[in-house]
Amino acid sequence: MITTTLQGLLHQATVLALRLLPDEKRVPLERRLRGRYDARRLARADVVVVSYGKSGRTWARVMLSRYFQLRYGISPKRLLTLDNYHRRNPAVPVVMFTHDNYLRDYTGTHGKADFRGKKLIVLVRHPADTAVSQYFQWRYRMKPGKKALNGYPPHGADISLQDFVLRHPAGLERVVKFTNDWARELPEMGEVLLVRYEDLRRDTAGELRRILSFIGEQPTDAELTEAVSFASIENMRALEERKAFWFSGSVLKPAERGNVDSYKVRRGKVGGFRDYFSDAEVRAIEDYVRGRLDPVFGYAGPAPLERAVAAEA
Repeated sequence: MITTTLQGLLHQATVLALRLLPDEKRVPLERRLRGRYDARRLARADVVVVSYGKSGRTWARVMLSRYFQLRYGISPKRLLTLDNYHRRNPAVPVVMFTHDNYLRDYTGTHGKADFRGKKLIVLVRHPADTAVSQYFQWRYRMKPGKKALNGYPPHGADISLQDFVLRHPAGLERVVKFTNDWARELPEMGEVLLVRYEDLRRDTAGELRRILSFIGEQPTDAELTEAVSFASIENMRALEERKAFWFSGSVLKPAERGNVDSYKVRRGKVGGFRDYFSDAEVRAIEDYVRGRLDPVFGYAGPAPLERAVAAEA
């Protein structure tokens, strides 16, 4: 039987080999290959955490990792990645983290039927904050091949944050579509926990307890306090500086040391998108979200966001 680790290494080797092909041939092949890899991981998973990129997944992953390290005596050198903790202690569930980018390229399934039957945690964030963070991810951290793979502006393109968020298909438009796609499917998913980034910021320990209870854990107050402290922005940035999780790949490494915008952990500010846009642009963003995003997420207007900001302050 091929182990999960070996499967991952073989997958990465194949992906690297595909880089020798021109993009028009590589992209569909690589997307299908990544979809096959995701399908195999999904089949093994007990719990699936799905989110659009830059919605707080790494933060949640670090908190969950720290909890399982404390509860089950797992080494702190690696982040929770599918079954790596489960192999060390079978009491730890197999947890898959995904941005749901490639699965349908392999399965051909319309909608989200591939995820049915799994405990599903859907992590969402205000689309404008997500799109702004995606811009900095694209500009400083994303590899050229990944940009082509996922339809982002080409490597080295001269595009402003405002144009990316407001006018490029990979900006606000794509985040809203992704979130709406999941909103339509939630009633069919079975066991689903919806978690908002803003609520996780407002009451981190309470929301983490809710996540862990959904998974089937009963965390103590002390475990929650330690997990939340360990995953604070300040500590995560320090961990990133030290490359503390280098065993886990590039998930928590700065692209340009000293440039905060190039870090995986950047600001984590609720409503921070407003800092980058004029009043007229902010109104246009809020009108777009209010008019197009499914109201189930609570982002139908500025009020829920403003409450989250006030609570955080």
